[in-house]
Amino acid sequence: MTIVTEPTLTAEQWLDRARDVAAQLRVDAVDRDRANNAPTAEVALLKESGLVTLLGPTRFGGGGQSWTTALRVVRIVAAADGSIGQLLGYHYLWAWAARLVGTPAQIEAVEQAATEGVWLYGGAVNPRDSDLVITEDGDELVFNGTKSFSTGASVADAVVLEGVLEGTDKHVFAIVPTDQEGISFLGDWDNLGQRLTASGGVAIAGVRVPWAAAAGYVDKEFQPRVYNTLNVPLIQLIFVNFYVGIAQGGLATAAEYTRTQTRAWPYAKDVKESASDEFYIQEIYGELQTKVWAAEALAERAAGLIEAINAHADTVSEDERGEAEVVIAAAKLAAIEAGLAVGTRIYDVTGARATANVHGFDIFWRNIRTHSLHDPAAHKYAEVGRYALSGELPAPSWYT
Repeated sequence: MTIVTEPTLTAEQWLDRARDVAAQLRVDAVDRDRANNAPTAEVALLKESGLVTLLGPTRFGGGGQSWTTALRVVRIVAAADGSIGQLLGYHYLWAWAARLVGTPAQIEAVEQAATEGVWLYGGAVNPRDSDLVITEDGDELVFNGTKSFSTGASVADAVVLEGVLEGTDKHVFAIVPTDQEGISFLGDWDNLGQRLTASGGVAIAGVRVPWAAAAGYVDKEFQPRVYNTLNVPLIQLIFVNFYVGIAQGGLATAAEYTRTQTRAWPYAKDVKESASDEFYIQEIYGELQTKVWAAEALAERAAGLIEAINAHADTVSEDERGEAEVVIAAAKLAAIEAGLAVGTRIYDVTGARATANVHGFDIFWRNIRTHSLHDPAAHKYAEVGRYALSGELPAPSWYT
């Protein structure tokens, strides 16, 4: 079925929409972070802007954009609000999930429903928890269990579940409606940072899914796609981009404060008229901007590798997948370093008055510090190190 839509926006026009959304989020970002309420209004804003269907096929009314554009959008939104940048990035991953794992018929059906319905996705797929237990009941699968993290799911239209079929080693992914009795959110997300990501726990009790909706399964047997090993590198690249966005936002916010409110030190040997003329302030901003630019450049390089894979999704080689993963790992490390440096050192260039809670400069460090613990950076450094030393490429896992 062909849907008549407005003329397709260009990538730059989508980025402009993201900038408009970011401008609205930036106004009360500090107050919303402090309140720690469910991001219901923020999700509505993402939907109204069209950003939710950015990756959806144009024939169903979506933006039909590339991952490069989607990742840039994540950066722009995260610069204003790191939590909402994460929500949007995770949504893009799960909106793409059918393409990663599903059969052609499933991909078509899911993308039509999600794009036309303007769904926001959440996920309950934390691999460090025990798998959900799946039992078979005729032509249905029944999911039961708990997950300690379910980012975005409580404010989403659909949630991605993953579990293991009881008595087998078969992992099954399925997309289910969020609004049903068998899904209960624990409301226990009250962490240091990324406070508006709705990332608390979820209990799954008797959620039924038709066998036909088990992603990638035909006649109850999984039909593997080479491309489905890319889901982890893709989510790691999403991490990279909202980290970079948070760092960009922190640096820009601090620079504006320095220009307008920070005072030059009156007891210096060479007293300056403004703080922006202080040599040490210029030096720190130069260092931080260099780190942020370097992380952004690696993020763009990694996105280019993902685009190359998308061009032949079903025939991607192990080497292509491995190279993308190791570059994404390096980009993630650079983004973490840049984000933590910005979050810490902006106080050196803004001054004591900038520590007032009303300014909210602590948000940038708290957000990066919280999410960068998702998986140990040390293992990413070792992964990149093994590649540098021997050309070893990382094998697919839940974290590589």
